[in-house]
Amino acid sequence: MAGGDTSKNEALSIETNALKRAVLASRIRAILPVIGLVAISLIFNILSAGKLLAPSNIKLLMSQVYVTMIAATGVFFIMTMGGLDFSQGSILGVAALVFCFLSKYNVPIAILGGILAGACIGAVNGFFYVKRKVKSFVVTICTMFLFRGAIEFATTNAPVQGDIVKTVALNNDRLKITITLIVLVVAFFFFRFTKFGKYLKAIGAGEKAAAFSGVETDKMKFWVYVLSGAITGLAAFINVIKVGSVTANSGSQLETRIMIALVIGGMPISGGSKVRFENVVVGSLLYIILSAGLVALGLTPAMQQLIEGVVFLIVVAITSDRNSVQVVK
Repeated sequence: MAGGDTSKNEALSIETNALKRAVLASRIRAILPVIGLVAISLIFNILSAGKLLAPSNIKLLMSQVYVTMIAATGVFFIMTMGGLDFSQGSILGVAALVFCFLSKYNVPIAILGGILAGACIGAVNGFFYVKRKVKSFVVTICTMFLFRGAIEFATTNAPVQGDIVKTVALNNDRLKITITLIVLVVAFFFFRFTKFGKYLKAIGAGEKAAAFSGVETDKMKFWVYVLSGAITGLAAFINVIKVGSVTANSGSQLETRIMIALVIGGMPISGGSKVRFENVVVGSLLYIILSAGLVALGLTPAMQQLIEGVVFLIVVAITSDRNSVQVVK
């Protein structure tokens, strides 16, 4: 009996130690992106002789982060439930076209029009994903090409401009910071303190289990894609007042920037319970500083992409939890 009790105690001790190690590893993975943000900021600031984080350059860095951070918020919700969205750049381009057209009549209506346009494309993605059971990455790649073609067609002869006077008057940091903070605060509240966030995590952790527990999974998935499209439609407004027009390349590669930003910010690819809203903020800042730091060093675009790719792979290898990797929905 004594020997049996000893064996049970040893087994319990091993399980407890394994659990403690798992918790510690999870906490380390959670803080690694923050450490990376600080480290990369300091390293590139030193290599650029203090130019990167100079007060005159901070404003430029912030002007680049607004669109990425706002649009990444919507994709964050999608990835939390285990999905992907590669159509964000095209959504932004189409929403920007709508804004430019309507801004000649009324700016508030133009903003709402851009948000509605983004929501409609999100609804298309959600319909084929939920109702037709097509994988999320397949659907969104198709709509990416479809609406990118529409953008190129609309801008064939010349860039599409809105009301120059009205859009230039809106191009100020106070407005862009306010909108970005509102999006982040509202998204954080609903994700952290309401059933919305709990349901998204539940779907990411296991869709069938979430359905058995009473979550309307199909309804949630559809409306999350609509919401993400609407948020990117708002980001299109920020983008237009910054650049002043829509070209064939408007929004190009936005989906790639968002994906890299979220993953290097610590976002688990498969979503689920280990997702943290901080992934959006830290990841967006980390990506912008990394990109700006490479530019400050005078590297060619090809070399910049190479280094970004290497950093991306290293971060995924370090922070990913291979025990909970699932097939993307």
